[in-house]
Amino acid sequence: MFHSLEQQEGKIIMNPCKAFLLKAAPAVFAMCAAGTILAADRTELMGFAPGAQVVKADVTEGRIDVISGIVYSQVKSQRSIRQLRMTVMTPRTKARKPAVIYFPGGGFTTADHEKFIEMRYALARAGFVVAAAEYRPVPVKFPGLVEDGKAAVRYLREHADEYGIDPSRIGVLGDSAGGYLVQMLGATNGEKAFDKGDFMSVSSDVQAVCSFYGISDLTSIGEGLDEAQIRIHASPAVTEALLVHGPAFGKFPGAGILSDREKAMKASSLGHIDGSEPPFLVMHGSGDTLVSPMQSAHLYEALKNAGVDVEYVLLEGAGHGDLPWFQKPVINRVVTFFEQKLGSPARDAAEGNNL
Repeated sequence: MFHSLEQQEGKIIMNPCKAFLLKAAPAVFAMCAAGTILAADRTELMGFAPGAQVVKADVTEGRIDVISGIVYSQVKSQRSIRQLRMTVMTPRTKARKPAVIYFPGGGFTTADHEKFIEMRYALARAGFVVAAAEYRPVPVKFPGLVEDGKAAVRYLREHADEYGIDPSRIGVLGDSAGGYLVQMLGATNGEKAFDKGDFMSVSSDVQAVCSFYGISDLTSIGEGLDEAQIRIHASPAVTEALLVHGPAFGKFPGAGILSDREKAMKASSLGHIDGSEPPFLVMHGSGDTLVSPMQSAHLYEALKNAGVDVEYVLLEGAGHGDLPWFQKPVINRVVTFFEQKLGSPARDAAEGNNL
């Protein structure tokens, strides 16, 4: 018979067996919390061997399917066809789900759509169908990228059955130049002039917009920044000038963005706001020295004054696409916004293939 305490030479000592059990208890509790059971004998389980750790995992998460290389639009020119691609992440459930399309930033010069996986995965894990779409950057002039964004929305809406999407609930998310694009998509809801290409019988309207450090006014990207930045944005070689006017060629010497304010504002979301916009979540870093935070402040004020449902989040100290934008509080804020505006996906729906 073992006792937990014994007397030895006037001292109270702990029985070695009891001491071992007490020392091992934290590890045992930790393994139990993780779903691990150290089983001395579970011979009823096929494959059991002495010393095996028997684990039971409770099913709390579903699967996510990923399809890459989807051609959502083919843009024809005189001698070529430009195929535009997207990647779609689809939670494997039978429920009709809201969708979010991510458009990447890249200074209007690139559109590498398979990035920001942290945000896209969080949205997919929350139950959204999440697409990431490329678009035509400079040297393609405005409104090419807006036409591409609307084509991506129409593609998903047309193929809603295939991807398990509720076509009445499609939101858009973008950062930097992608933020500019999603602002334009929201601000031009109902404007048919930018609808080009396939699936013209379905709407390109979106039901929610989230913009990270986006551009709302192409004429004032450097507002409040240092003099060097302001001079750069006055150059005819800066990317917003190339987006609106194109490069110098032949008899055209090039033009700065300020050379035609009316044309620039037609290419800016602030030039389209009329109160018919969907809900917006506008986010910017107070330490952004590439795109002035005033871009988002002005957009917020214009949307609010027009009576639009808008939230503005200024991320203290954050720069342009730096690490604060990849942290859980930011990601969770975006997921919550889309859940509130598009409706919470049915995460507990029965598993089933969409395709």
